[in-house]
Amino acid sequence: MKRFGSFHAKAVLFVFYVMVFSGFLTGAILFILHYFGIVRFSIFNPLLLPLVALLASTILGLGLSYIFGEHVLKPVRTLTEATRKVAKGDFSVRVPEIDDGDENEIAEFLRSFNKMAQELSGIEMFRNDFINNFSHEFKTPMVSIRGFAKQLQKGGLDEQQQKEYIGIIVSESERLINLSSNILLLTRYENQQIISDKAIYSLDEQIRQCILILEKEWSAKGIEFDLDLDRTDFYGSREVMSDLWINIIGNAVKFSYDGGKIDIRCTHSGDNIRVTVRDHGCGMDKETLDHIFEKFYQGDKNHAARGNGLGLALVKRIAELCGGYIKVSSEPGKGTEFSVNLKTQQGG
Repeated sequence: MKRFGSFHAKAVLFVFYVMVFSGFLTGAILFILHYFGIVRFSIFNPLLLPLVALLASTILGLGLSYIFGEHVLKPVRTLTEATRKVAKGDFSVRVPEIDDGDENEIAEFLRSFNKMAQELSGIEMFRNDFINNFSHEFKTPMVSIRGFAKQLQKGGLDEQQQKEYIGIIVSESERLINLSSNILLLTRYENQQIISDKAIYSLDEQIRQCILILEKEWSAKGIEFDLDLDRTDFYGSREVMSDLWINIIGNAVKFSYDGGKIDIRCTHSGDNIRVTVRDHGCGMDKETLDHIFEKFYQGDKNHAARGNGLGLALVKRIAELCGGYIKVSSEPGKGTEFSVNLKTQQGG
């Protein structure tokens, strides 16, 4: 707004200078024409020269003011009205941009406004999607818990049915706990810019520990691990990186076939660390690959595999927070490979 104010002041001064200059110029021309006899004004009086100049400058100034108002101030009025709409929550509004090859402050201001409105529109759409998805993911297990709890409350069930219903309630409760935990973690990491609790530790040993943490899941499916881990010292946060490995390895376990195998490699070359986790399960199609890191997105439309679609979004954010990045490759029926690329020394 400071720059725009500067522009407006310059425009007003410009019109003022033009009016003054045009008045003097008109008066001078009339005087010269009369003095040299080129044109004789029977009612001309040199004493009226200032009045004639004032009249000419006023007419010219009014004309310039009209042009200025139409071509310069009109976009500002449009922008003011559009800003009022945005303030009321209408992020679909856009203003016509000036594209005449002139890089002036008004043109830049209009472009910046449209970019801002577009960003706000995207944020609003994401917010609505997040609320809708969260409501769905939260409501589903709650409905299930309530339904089976009511059946237990009615009674009349044999011991086997009671165990089955209690097991479902426990399972759905754990699902809610995981959903809440992942949302809290994701919110924490998205609002965090610097990792403070850093130390040098063995990254390869941490990966082995995370596999042991998930033993209940992979042993139930009879999954084997093929490990090839270089001895790797890493400077970072144990807690943060543990969340990353548990989610990636847990995802591989989830989508592996019973009796399958998961390959994990950790290579260390210079300052570069590369960890790959490959399963030989169902794999993903291109559409799923394009959206795999989006919050609440699940490629398994039937929700056969338990999950809430937050784990990989969490993994991506952690990798970025640590100055690294993650890549994924997959083919339907041939499995999926996640590759995490890091630096031994993390800044920040």
